[in-house]
Amino acid sequence: TVRQTAPRTPRGRETPPCTTRCRPAAAMEMFTDMYYQLKEMRPRTLAHQVLNLCMIVCSALMIWKSLMVLTESESPVVVVLSGSMEPAFHRGDILFLHMGYSAFRAGDIVVFKVADRDIPIVHRVIKVHEKPNGVVDILTKGDNNSVDDRGLYASGQSWINKEHIIGRAKGYLPYIGMVTIIMNDYPLLKYCLVGLMGLFVLTSKE
Repeated sequence: TVRQTAPRTPRGRETPPCTTRCRPAAAMEMFTDMYYQLKEMRPRTLAHQVLNLCMIVCSALMIWKSLMVLTESESPVVVVLSGSMEPAFHRGDILFLHMGYSAFRAGDIVVFKVADRDIPIVHRVIKVHEKPNGVVDILTKGDNNSVDDRGLYASGQSWINKEHIIGRAKGYLPYIGMVTIIMNDYPLLKYCLVGLMGLFVLTSKE
């Protein structure tokens, strides 16, 4: 008689208790629990959680406004959206801006806006012309581009001025901004993530 035994799993390679099929079910169960928890919540408790959510949003806005004052920039943090400044900056890098009062010089990396373009541009200053009347003309170019930015400026515009500039790049974090780029490319994902964060705050017990 031949005795049959079940095959053993090699040591160190144990079969996980849950396969990938369990993940959607676990996520659905979590969302269902959150839904019923929110549904069964008392009005007073729900109002308290909504107030907590509002405080978080207001705190974030206050921090952003404080950064605007400290950096003297209308947008203290921006995300690099293209590879035109490689190898200095790559797509997805987060830049920290500060305007300052010192004069602009060739070599400064600035973030500026031009007419008919909603998205700011991050490029390097290559020429600065200071006129006797105090007006400063600035010409920019991407490090990875073969020509200057005159083709990006508004029609008939050959230079940008200080009023076009949002700030100067003073620091960066590599690739952290890819999350923002992905959410902008897929707006539905952005709305889902914002909704989930709000739901987590509302159902949080702490």
